[in-house]
Amino acid sequence: MSDARQPIAVIGTGYVGLVTAAGFAELGSEVWCVDVDEAKIEGLRRGEIPIYEPGLSEVVAANAERLHFGTELEPALARARLLFVAVGTPPTYSGDADLSAVNAVIGALPVSDRHAIVMKSTVPVGTGRAIRRELERSGRGGLAYVSCPEFLKEGAALEDFRHPDRVVVGDGGDWAGEAVAELYAPLGAPLVRTDVASAEMIKLAANAFLATKISFVNEIANVCEETGADVLEVVRGMGLDRRIGTHFLSAGIGFGGSCFPKDVAALKQLAGNSGYHFQLLTSVIEVNELQKRRVVAKLQKHLGTLVGRRVALLGLAFKAQTDDMREASSLVLAARLQGEGAAVVAYDPVAGEQARRLMPGVALAGSAMEAVSGADAIVLVTEWQAFAELDWDQVAQAVRRRLVVDGRNFLDGAALRAAGFTYEGIGR
Repeated sequence: MSDARQPIAVIGTGYVGLVTAAGFAELGSEVWCVDVDEAKIEGLRRGEIPIYEPGLSEVVAANAERLHFGTELEPALARARLLFVAVGTPPTYSGDADLSAVNAVIGALPVSDRHAIVMKSTVPVGTGRAIRRELERSGRGGLAYVSCPEFLKEGAALEDFRHPDRVVVGDGGDWAGEAVAELYAPLGAPLVRTDVASAEMIKLAANAFLATKISFVNEIANVCEETGADVLEVVRGMGLDRRIGTHFLSAGIGFGGSCFPKDVAALKQLAGNSGYHFQLLTSVIEVNELQKRRVVAKLQKHLGTLVGRRVALLGLAFKAQTDDMREASSLVLAARLQGEGAAVVAYDPVAGEQARRLMPGVALAGSAMEAVSGADAIVLVTEWQAFAELDWDQVAQAVRRRLVVDGRNFLDGAALRAAGFTYEGIGR
């Protein structure tokens, strides 16, 4: 079997791990997936996918004969040399990444000179160096180490796996880096071969830059509101400059999800731990937090006090095409609305169950029409296509007051105004 089709192990079957496993199985590799969550593994064996990601269940089903799920490392170690580590590294209260799951995996690996750790989890710069020291200290220096950060966008993860912008492989120049590069070779992506620390920094720097673009355009949108400019027109004019482009220049109520908030905070904390104050990222975080709260001010402008008002949130997930509620803008927005005395009712096509345990006091509706019925205001939080396709004439008859705050500049403002709504976008 060629290197491109060699068997691999994936440790951790969360978002990154499961998409990575499915992608390599689709390319023809036997994939041995390991997770400590027995219930999740049993569900995966039955074909139950624990996350919402378009197309993922179909790919897993189509390649079921090449996907093997278990809770023990030994079967995977016996069959695969490349051990992809894809466990969670959530932020701690200090802003540092919690590496306890990564360390648990490293601690469980045996003495070996034929295996390589391939780090997909997002880790601080210097983690690979620290792991190498621990391996040497514990007599397991024969284990190779590769940093191979992931760049999968939730909602488009399979497409990103199949057609990556680049593949980053950071290693010490041994067999393992070459093996990982060969494994990705069929995808035909530009390859960045570099050292481990630089590979670790590439992931953090890329996400921090994208988050900076979002906070920048949100600041521009806020100035547009004060000056009468339209941020959509401003971005259209900016984006034609090849040095700028239009990607991630969409004004809204701020970024969320599992990557941007965590990675921005981690890079800021990493800089601080190294003795450098990353002033720009401090502002990026502050702008993002304040942006979510500006929606409340927009509602108060039209409604006055929010005490006793019924506010409907359309969408809860941090973005469309996912059920991920991590750092979702809806969490902050709902809490602020409740703090102002409003009754909050919400609907999301897929994230309702994920949201239920995170949003106490928020009434979760079974449909968009149920959510907006009797509402004093509607806030578009997540840009699900189904919301753009609502019959707004029908919605107008269901609400108590015709007011829409479009937190993503996603809806047709002209159509809403024609239906009798007061329409507020972001930066318009």
